[in-house]
Amino acid sequence: MHQEHRPGPEPAPGVPPAPGRPGAPGLLRGWLDALAVVLAGLVAMTALAALGLLLAHAGSLPQGSFPSVLAATLALAVGGSVRIDGGAGFFAKVDAGITVMPLSVGLAGALVMVEVFLRQLRFRAVAPGRELLGRIARVVVLWLAALAVIVSVARHTFVVELGGDLIGTIGGVLGLTPEVGFHADVPRTLGFGLLWLLVVLAVAFAVSRRAPLPRALLPYQYAVRPAAFAMLVVLLVYAVLGVVVGVVTALVHGNAGETLAVVLLAVPNLAWPAFGLGLGAQWHGHLTGAIGLPMPQVLADVLRTPDGREVTVSVASLAGYDGRIWWLTVLAAVLLLAAGFLMAHRSPEGVPLWQHAVRMGLALAVTMLLIGVLSRVSASYGLAVLGVNPQDDGLGGLLGSVLGGSAAQSLGNGSLSLQPYWWGVPLAAGWGLLAGALGALLASRVRRRGEVPAPGGQDG
Repeated sequence: MHQEHRPGPEPAPGVPPAPGRPGAPGLLRGWLDALAVVLAGLVAMTALAALGLLLAHAGSLPQGSFPSVLAATLALAVGGSVRIDGGAGFFAKVDAGITVMPLSVGLAGALVMVEVFLRQLRFRAVAPGRELLGRIARVVVLWLAALAVIVSVARHTFVVELGGDLIGTIGGVLGLTPEVGFHADVPRTLGFGLLWLLVVLAVAFAVSRRAPLPRALLPYQYAVRPAAFAMLVVLLVYAVLGVVVGVVTALVHGNAGETLAVVLLAVPNLAWPAFGLGLGAQWHGHLTGAIGLPMPQVLADVLRTPDGREVTVSVASLAGYDGRIWWLTVLAAVLLLAAGFLMAHRSPEGVPLWQHAVRMGLALAVTMLLIGVLSRVSASYGLAVLGVNPQDDGLGGLLGSVLGGSAAQSLGNGSLSLQPYWWGVPLAAGWGLLAGALGALLASRVRRRGEVPAPGGQDG
């Protein structure tokens, strides 16, 4: 018969932890632990975002605005949104906004925060629910305080110099002071930033074997953790592949700074939807004008239509511009089968095949739901001159002269939208059922670590 190595018996209730194995922290130590978690995440996110923005030439922005742009990027990375507004007195009005998560930044912060949080709980298999809630509550309080600081910094107003002596004189007579500014949306950033943190911590407990659980939840860990871990591995593999593709693209095709900026800021924004597309999921959206957000040329070609209508983004539509896109289907199938095998191999022996299938189906459905939520993009800008679209009657040229030639290049209207079709979630569940069953069949033929063969080489 097979025997699988199991951890030793847990200490009986009321028995103090062994020497060197920490229990619940004191008041000061608890707050210091929470501060370490928050600071570690912020440092990682800030460093990555700053380097990405510098490679994207944001360091040359005028009027000392880089710290504000950096703070706005951090706000976006945790689910916030940024509004852009301004104008030239009564003469013109700019209205714009952007909602997109720089997932490279958020992923780096999440991984670092989880690592620090779990290290504080090491050497333990069980932890009282009250202690865990206390730790989480302290992290939440400090995290919200940090987000409040970020929101207060994530605002800036640019004063646009009037071009030319004559135009400057006219602007002075009319009392025009052209200004364009941005600010983080406070309620959305705080609300979604809190939700982001709670999801990160929930995923950590669902994935990691190092995360201690309350005794009442221990029976459920083998039903959740192997499948959740397998899905996390798939997402991380796609992110790593995206980094590799980005680096190769930077070396081969030039524009290294801009390409590496995308890698540092938003590679999962492209890599994770590629996983969904490979499974047959679809997105829909449109692209008009020049938004300035980086995206692969093949995606821009599909989204941009002459009349700005909504189009469907799928493997087939993308492959119409680049036939190599079909390889996304092969990659998704191979990695999903590997995930099914990994899940079954990490599960206890004796789990029925149908349970492996159901667990993988549920895990993949939740993963696809998260990919859809995190990959949504909404960006728009609009310029109204005396309440009229400048592209419709030529008044944009007059305002362009007032604001200066360089500013005139970016005036007008534009929008970008990319949203998932939610039927991709049940589609992913079907794929998960198949991959879970096949992976379990493969894993049943592989000896697990800690197993010993039966006497005579026969399995009992």
